[in-house]
Amino acid sequence: MLSSDKQLVQFVVSAMVHYQITKVVISPGSRNSAFAIAFDGHPQIETLVVHDERCAAFIALGWAQQSAAPVALCCTSGSACLNYYPAIAEAYYRNIPLLALTADRPAKWINQGDGQTIVQQDVFKNHVHAYLEFDEDHFVPNHDHTHNVSTFLKHLHSDWKGPIHLNVGLNEPLYNLAEFSSFSFPSIDSKSIQNQRIDFKQIEGQKIMILIGQMDHHALLEQILGRIADHSNVVVLVENTSNLRHPLFNHCIDRSLNLIDASNSEYHPQVLISLGGAVVSKRIKAFLRQVKLNFHWRVAADFPQMNTYGLLSACYSMNPVDFFKQLDDAQICLNTHNFQGKWKALDYQAKDQQAQFKTDQNHLTDYDVFESLNHLISTTCNLHLANSSVVRYAQLFDPHPNISYHSNRGTSGIDGTVSTAVGAALASPEQNHILICGDTSFIYDSNALWTTPFPKNLKIIVIDNQGGGIFQIIAGPSTSPLREKYFEATHTKSPGKIAQGFGFEVLYCSEKIKLEKTLQSFLADEQIQIMEISTAKDKNASTLQDFFNFIKTH
Repeated sequence: MLSSDKQLVQFVVSAMVHYQITKVVISPGSRNSAFAIAFDGHPQIETLVVHDERCAAFIALGWAQQSAAPVALCCTSGSACLNYYPAIAEAYYRNIPLLALTADRPAKWINQGDGQTIVQQDVFKNHVHAYLEFDEDHFVPNHDHTHNVSTFLKHLHSDWKGPIHLNVGLNEPLYNLAEFSSFSFPSIDSKSIQNQRIDFKQIEGQKIMILIGQMDHHALLEQILGRIADHSNVVVLVENTSNLRHPLFNHCIDRSLNLIDASNSEYHPQVLISLGGAVVSKRIKAFLRQVKLNFHWRVAADFPQMNTYGLLSACYSMNPVDFFKQLDDAQICLNTHNFQGKWKALDYQAKDQQAQFKTDQNHLTDYDVFESLNHLISTTCNLHLANSSVVRYAQLFDPHPNISYHSNRGTSGIDGTVSTAVGAALASPEQNHILICGDTSFIYDSNALWTTPFPKNLKIIVIDNQGGGIFQIIAGPSTSPLREKYFEATHTKSPGKIAQGFGFEVLYCSEKIKLEKTLQSFLADEQIQIMEISTAKDKNASTLQDFFNFIKTH
């Protein structure tokens, strides 16, 4: 088969295929054209062309997230690679395997006034697991280069996954062709994290809280935790983005915490066991940071020193299923407290009160949108939640068993929201995907709508509350006279009109009385992919506060 005539390019492509990196999101350019030629000519590599590098990186992130496999990015030299950084940082904190493959000029031309050059060496150094560079002027295939690229690419298959960066300096000419030559590389080691024996006797009979952050659904872990949660001295707290569900779990943390006097020690755990990624709830973080814990055990292969609650005792780098099997077998969860019962009673009480809460019939608010979506979206789908207020509203409602919840909670940024959902939908065309995002997030990432082909299995619901609604519901900015000018990103543009500019048909709704019928029509329509819902900006914050007050006092 024909490929680039550059031996270095063929070497890199051969290594990628050997280590199962066969999905590439490539952005057009000249310096990376040799890679484009090699990727296009290789039968095992699938490419997607995305012009905007920032969108490209988040699309790759969504693709890797959905497929649970490494995805590569490839861009030209100069400032192009800097646009990768937001997604690289997100992947770093989400343990998502990305290969950033940046084409460059040879080192001798860096900082010499040549066009389209910056210092690309180690440019992502604080947020990648490994960096490797090759320079065509000094490249000859040998044992050292083979060993280096092998060690480098194996990071994408390790227990602690994440992004890595390969920078390749290439000379002109860049467009010549030659027959492809494959190279030999060592196989991937089958090593996995080692099981450890834990001394659970030291926490026998104590009040245990198991707090689970963001993760993919894990049926066996869910089953084991369900058995453990049946003990009266154990409470299991999860969020929708934890993707673990059981009748004994507390699923809506903020809803439960709203009913607690934080100084009441009967709700304080003595032992905290945490696992998974980011936790959305700021309330549980504040709550646990004032609790005097005897132990905090973190179960994770990543970030072993992450001390979120200020009292980390140990981090066990092991499979959480093995950890909780040992805990279950140890039979130390004695029924010496009614800890689980007290917390579950809060959950039942808050849920009952929520069913009776009614909003103002004259205004359409953000809360109304999520209440309607909660019972209208019940079929099997992937639900993508933008950051800020969207992901927080979603945590107020019990999760549906048929929905997988996703959100970019690694850095909790608004950039890349639409692109990530696009990438995930492209990775699984047989599945339904729905994105709920705010107007600011949508506008910020609107170039994702440029993607061709745009996935037909993705629907986007944009909540237009005329700016960053989060700043109306968090302490500090909510009372600042500068909020509207500096914090909220207030605008007068219609997100839907932007989508129409990209050729999309958009459904609009701004009346509460029409919300459910319009949403039902949108979700059932096979053609219309974007819906804009305009809510009452000046009523959203007060409605949310009314909700919390209602479930606390009734």
